Amino acid sequence: MFRFENPSYLYFLAIIPLLAILHYATDLLRRRRLKRYGDPDLLKALMPDVSVWRRELKFWLVTAAFGMMIVCLARPQYGTKIDTRTRKGIEAIIALDVSNSMLAEDVKPSRLDKSKLLISSLVDKMVDDKVGLIVYAGDAYTQLPITSDYVSAKMFLDNISPDMIAVQGTDIARAIDLATHSFTQQEGVGRAIFVITDGEDNEGGAVEAAREAQKKGMAVYVLGVGSPEGSPIPLPGSNRYITDNAGNTVVSKLNEDMCRQIAQAGGGAYIYVDNSSSAQSALQRHVDKLAKAEMESVLYSEYDEHFRDFAWAALVLLFIDILFLARKNRIINRFKLFRVPSRGAALFAILFLSALAPSTLGLDNGVAAQKKNDRYFVRHGNRFYRDSTYAKAQVDYQKAIEKDNTNPVAHYNLGNAQLMQGQPKEAMKSYETAARLQKDKLRGAQAYHNMGVIFQSQKQYAEAIECYKNALRRNPKDDETRYNLALCQHQLQNQQQDQNNKDDQQGKDDQRQDQQQQQDQQKQQQQQQDQQQQQPQQEQPKMSKENAEQLLQAAQQEEKSTQEKVNKAQQQPQRRQLEKQW
Repeated sequence: MFRFENPSYLYFLAIIPLLAILHYATDLLRRRRLKRYGDPDLLKALMPDVSVWRRELKFWLVTAAFGMMIVCLARPQYGTKIDTRTRKGIEAIIALDVSNSMLAEDVKPSRLDKSKLLISSLVDKMVDDKVGLIVYAGDAYTQLPITSDYVSAKMFLDNISPDMIAVQGTDIARAIDLATHSFTQQEGVGRAIFVITDGEDNEGGAVEAAREAQKKGMAVYVLGVGSPEGSPIPLPGSNRYITDNAGNTVVSKLNEDMCRQIAQAGGGAYIYVDNSSSAQSALQRHVDKLAKAEMESVLYSEYDEHFRDFAWAALVLLFIDILFLARKNRIINRFKLFRVPSRGAALFAILFLSALAPSTLGLDNGVAAQKKNDRYFVRHGNRFYRDSTYAKAQVDYQKAIEKDNTNPVAHYNLGNAQLMQGQPKEAMKSYETAARLQKDKLRGAQAYHNMGVIFQSQKQYAEAIECYKNALRRNPKDDETRYNLALCQHQLQNQQQDQNNKDDQQGKDDQRQDQQQQQDQQKQQQQQQDQQQQQPQQEQPKMSKENAEQLLQAAQQEEKSTQEKVNKAQQQPQRRQLEKQW
C-alpha cells in the first residue's frame, strides 16, 4: 500500500511545467538575438565549445532534482515496518483505597479525587515504565494489569468509585499481597508498590504484608491522604453524613503512625498528601530513585517512510549537474556522447520525468481521491486521536467504515476511540470486527489483547482468558499478553473460591434459620408445659410410663440432632464480617 503523509506538497509539482515553458521561451529569445548578430553557422564556428544540449541536460537535471525534493517533502510511505525498541523503566503497582472514608473532604475536592489527580500526574510523567492499578476496600481487585499503555491506565482511573467494591472497610494487607503477585518476571527492574490510603486499617496485618513484600525486592510507599483532625464522610447524593450503629456521625481521621509503620516495614517512604503539590514532587523523586532495567517493546507501523530514497535521488541529480559544464569538454567530446538530435533530447527529458509519474498519480489519488476513500478518513481521524479529540476521531473512523466496511484498521481505530470515551461495549464490537477482518497476525493479536483487557476490567475472566489465548496464537512472543493470561487465570480461581464461600455462607445462614426455628419450637413447647404445670393437679391427665419414656427419647434425639448441626456449622470456615462501613 502506497500513500503520501503530506500530499498537499504535491501541488508544487505544477511549477515544473511552468519552468519548462519559461525555459523554452527564454531559449527561443536567445536564438532570435543570436540571429541579429550574424549568421548562425558563422557564430557556431566562432564558439566551438558552446554546447546547446549540455545546457538542456543541466536544466532537466535541476528540474528533476526539484521534483524529487517536492516528493520528499510529501513523505512517500509504503510497506510495513516492525521495530524492536529497547527502553529503560520501572514497574509500579498503585493500590488505591476506594472505601467510603475516601469521600471525606478534608482534602479538596475529596480524598479520592485528590488521589486520582496524583496518580494521573504520575502516569503523565512515565515514559518507558509499566504501571498497574489495584483498588481495595474490605477486599482487593486488579483494576488494570501491569502495562505500558498509559492511555488505558488513565481511562480506568476515571471510572474508579467506592461502588466498585461491596465489602467496605480498609484491608491494606490484602492489597499489598495482591500487588506482590502482579509484577512481571523480569529480573533487575525496580519494583514499587504505592499504597494510597487514609490509614484506617480495619483488618490488620498490613505491616507484616509490607515486610514480606520488601523481602521479595518490592519497595512499599504509603501516601496518606487526609488530615489527622479528620472529617465527616458525606453520603453521595444527599446532604447527610455516614453514621455508626449508635447513630453518631463518623469522623474519619488519617492514621499517620500506621502509615509510617507500613512504609518503614516495606523499605519505602511515607508521603503526606494535603492540598498542596508537595506530595506530587516528593513522589516523583522517589520514582526517579528506583532502578531502571532494559525492556524490549515491539513497535508496529502500518507504513514505512521512504522519503530518503527521493532525497538521495535529488542529491545524485544535483551532483551530476555539477560535473557537467555548459561548454563542451574537448576530451569527452571525442566520444560524441552528446550529439543527440533535438527531438531525441526532448524525448529523453520526457522519459526522465516519467519517473515522477507515481508522484503525479499520487497528486490525484493522494489529494483529490483521498476526499472520497476510506484511507483519507482514517488518517484524518488519527490526527484527531493524537490530539485527544476522540469524539471527532470516532466520526472520521465511522466515515471510513462507510466507505469500506472491510477496512480492519478503521474498525480497530474506532474501537480505540470508543474505549477512550468510556464505551467498552461498542469498542468490543469494533475489536471483534477488526480481528475477524485482519489478515496481519500482529494486528489481530493486538485486537484480541484489547478485548481481553476489557473483559478483565469487567471481571469476566473466562472470556478474557479466551481472548488472550487467541492473541497468543497470532503473536506467541507477546510477553504482556502472556502475563495478563496468567493473571486472569489466577483471578478466575479467586472468583470461583469467593463464589464457593458465598454458597457456604448461604448454607450456614440456612442452618442458623433452622436452628432458630427449632429453638422457637422448643420455647413454645416449654411454655405449654409450664402452663400445664400451673393448672390444678386434678385437671392434668395421667400419663403412662410408656408415653413418658417415648417423649423423653424424642427430646433426647432432637437435642442430639441440633447439637450435630451446630458442630458441623462451627467446623466450616467463617467468612469475615466487617463491623464498619467506611
